[in-house]
Amino acid sequence: MRVALKIELSAEERATLTKWSRGRSTPARLVQRAIVVLLAAKGYRNDRIAKKLKTSRQTVGLWRSRFGKHRLAGIEKDAPRGGRRPRAREKAEAEIIRKTTQEKPANATHWSVRTLARDLGLDRSLVHRVWRANGLKPHLVRTFKVSNDPRFIEKLEDVVGLYLSPPEHALVFSADEKSQIQALDRTQLGLPMKKGRAGTMTHDYKRYGTTTLFAAIEMVEGKVIAKCMARHRHQEWIKFLGLIDENTPPHLDIHVIADNYATHKHPNVVRWLRRHPRFKQHFIPTSSSWLNVIERFFREITDKRIRRGTFRSVNALINATTSYIAAHNEKPMPFKWAATASAIIEKVGRARIALKLRTA
Repeated sequence: MRVALKIELSAEERATLTKWSRGRSTPARLVQRAIVVLLAAKGYRNDRIAKKLKTSRQTVGLWRSRFGKHRLAGIEKDAPRGGRRPRAREKAEAEIIRKTTQEKPANATHWSVRTLARDLGLDRSLVHRVWRANGLKPHLVRTFKVSNDPRFIEKLEDVVGLYLSPPEHALVFSADEKSQIQALDRTQLGLPMKKGRAGTMTHDYKRYGTTTLFAAIEMVEGKVIAKCMARHRHQEWIKFLGLIDENTPPHLDIHVIADNYATHKHPNVVRWLRRHPRFKQHFIPTSSSWLNVIERFFREITDKRIRRGTFRSVNALINATTSYIAAHNEKPMPFKWAATASAIIEKVGRARIALKLRTA
């Protein structure tokens, strides 16, 4: 004869179970389970509890055992159900995944829940559940560009090395210019956000001119040196390097990470660097703007201050940009680089193999 599992309760468990057993808003199944455990703790046998609650002895034994193994959490959630899913359901899910990833509709670039469900003769809710469970989002596409720079590995290791292990007695800056920032004013007043409704903004606007933001972020502390200028030629880049020179301790070496824009490599820039030997420029590989950390700062200032701002003059735009950077520098947050050069090289290698297979 099998002996039922002995149940002993702590004061806290007894209080919770009593609350569940008497709660008017507690689900009926949880009320029953709580009573099963309370009666079991009093020494009742399973058959006696089953008779009292008008349920089966197997049900009582299940929840008695679940509580013994998992305590309160064991009866609060439903027990896992056994058995296989119907084979027809498995086939339908496999076909949804296959069709989504390997075929396209006749007159569109990608499937929608509605079009795929109609094509397969399935319920839309099933297509939606399968997509969500498998991370399938046909309406989204991620852009990419694999660099063909012949010195890709050399430049990558140089830049990532500066990010992960900055040299002693030196400052490392990620620098670039964000050109053609427009001073825009909307043609009509928008409505402010309120409960249940997003703020509004007209799609058309008036232009009041443009400016270029030159900026460099210091990789350890995260402070930004920046200046807005009317143009973005090599002359402005030299002025900006001079600004970095003025705002950094003269005894430290300066490493400037930049992209391959022609103005950064102009002969006059090279001559300026020779006259300022503490400055060293490092270039990221071509088509690798993701490697230049300042681009993340540009994205941040665009999202938080520029894109939805209203500027009726270039000066207003410059003032807004300057005040944002000043606020950032009061509480600077450095951008932490985590990826190693070897991990990036491996990932790029996989991308190149995939592209070759795709074009083969």
